[in-house]
Amino acid sequence: MKVVVDAFGGDNAPLEIVEGAVLALKKHKDLEVILCGKEDKIKEILNGREERIEIINADDVITNDDVPTEAIRHKKNSSLVVAYDTLKTRDDVIGLVTAGSTGAVLAGAIMKIGRIKGISRPALAPILPTKKDSDVIIIDSGANIDCKPVNLLHFALMGSAYYSIIYNVESPRVALLNNGAEEEKGNELAKETFPLLKNAPINFIGNKEGSDFMSGDVDVMVTDGFAGNALLKGTEGAVSAVVSILKKSIKSHFLSMIGAIFMKKTFKDIKNRVDIQKKHAGSPLLGCKKLVVKNHGSCARANILASIEQTMKLYENKLNQKIEEAILKLEETEN
Repeated sequence: MKVVVDAFGGDNAPLEIVEGAVLALKKHKDLEVILCGKEDKIKEILNGREERIEIINADDVITNDDVPTEAIRHKKNSSLVVAYDTLKTRDDVIGLVTAGSTGAVLAGAIMKIGRIKGISRPALAPILPTKKDSDVIIIDSGANIDCKPVNLLHFALMGSAYYSIIYNVESPRVALLNNGAEEEKGNELAKETFPLLKNAPINFIGNKEGSDFMSGDVDVMVTDGFAGNALLKGTEGAVSAVVSILKKSIKSHFLSMIGAIFMKKTFKDIKNRVDIQKKHAGSPLLGCKKLVVKNHGSCARANILASIEQTMKLYENKLNQKIEEAILKLEETEN
């Protein structure tokens, strides 16, 4: 399998991106990687470790300051655009991994790759831990700020298909993010979306509030990109604040510091549980004709390794085919 990687996307590019690709190649002997970016810099990092690596030179870089659509149109020799062109034109490439600008990644996916037939909009679906021994995905988390009910319906179908592959769950529990559990609650978007999800070929469990999404009782939380991104960032901020408060409290008491020594393994387990990126790395841009995995801009090599493995798993388990089948079932239900 061949995966194309945007070697110059992200805050820690190109070093962490290239090293992450090398880790993936060491772990998977059936993998080949295509690195897009400044060839001399990539070769300098590789330092002779070029087995099963193809380098495609791209002298330009798309930054967060660029206007996404304009950058995709005009920065044709950027690492991201060259990676998208490679993904589009080569049948032997199964997917793309990037930590670049979210806006540019979304624009490139739509302009270069296109959507699966029947899908109204692609969506990002990050994974978060719950208080039980399970995870939950939020879809959408920022790709689509203004949505229509049909968009959320398609998000639910794609999210359900994605979750079933990652966790081998036949009927994931799908909920609609709302300000109350009652069917009549919510804004116009939520009220119009509810009956669509209720009649869709998914395991829809109704409305759930923001406080419920990490309870372990929801597998797929469906929402528009504005609310989803706010929920995601708010949760990340809350977790960071709690960790900081805990550290400060421990350091302020001598007995707490002694106790922390005995709880070192517990703290390590908590850290591993919360750092979901190490397990599943990036967020797939669901709904594109080919696999695109968007990693966090500040990701490290371990996250790139996980993103490449995620791409391989989604390809092997035919994610896009499952989404196409879900669309067909929806059309049968509507007819």
